Amino acid sequence: MTSEAGSSEAGLDVRTAGGVLELHIAASSRQNAIDAATAERMTGLLRESNLDRGVRAVLITGEGRYFCTGAQVAPGATDMSILDYRWATRHFSDLTRALWELEKPVVSAVNGTVAGAGWMLALLADLVVAAEGARWTHVFSRRGMVPHAGDTFYLPRILPFHRLMEIAFLSDSWTSEQLHEIGAVNRVVAANEVLPSARELAVRLAEGPTRSLGFAKRLYRNSLNVDLDTALREERDATALLSQTHDRVEGMKAWIEGRPPQFIGD
Repeated sequence: MTSEAGSSEAGLDVRTAGGVLELHIAASSRQNAIDAATAERMTGLLRESNLDRGVRAVLITGEGRYFCTGAQVAPGATDMSILDYRWATRHFSDLTRALWELEKPVVSAVNGTVAGAGWMLALLADLVVAAEGARWTHVFSRRGMVPHAGDTFYLPRILPFHRLMEIAFLSDSWTSEQLHEIGAVNRVVAANEVLPSARELAVRLAEGPTRSLGFAKRLYRNSLNVDLDTALREERDATALLSQTHDRVEGMKAWIEGRPPQFIGD
């Protein structure tokens, strides 16, 4: 298990238990907007977890009334023309890419308000549990900005196109219930049930065949950008690589013996 277990730094609390790495955005004074340092730390933890066999699932949530309201604007930064926008969002682009490429299952526990880049921290998870009535606002057009940090790549792969245009162009607030109706959120629960429900899913995933889930995740994501021949070849390669793993053998043995499998993540 990662040595970050139980650690806390400004903007982020990190907890580990039962094979689940939990990242709690903890910056209530700025509505859980994340600064560059927090984005870099989250990116590092996600990349490390790919190599850490003790981490078998990841959970992302926020503390208090907010999930994440996007990137923090530096205090006192009133003249936005001085920013070099070619690089200003690099920390956040690295974070969303690390989340997209992570080969461990991810659950987001959307406890409250979501805005800006917070949409991606929520929706790039494999399973999304959201609080009833939580407000989601895609704020970029309100700010006269182009969506960034990978938004234009990821969200068209998650949301129906015309709904995405409505969300992006009008910047109206949406609720968790509305996003559930269009298939972007898996479960909508009472606010006090968000974290317990998400943890239950994360623990269940952490008890699964981790490498198999990771390969499945990679294959589904790659399929959005490759042709059929490539997708079939990657399926065959993954099947061959997994064929002699402990969990593959255990899964078949448990099926034959009529009992639940006991996976170890390898």
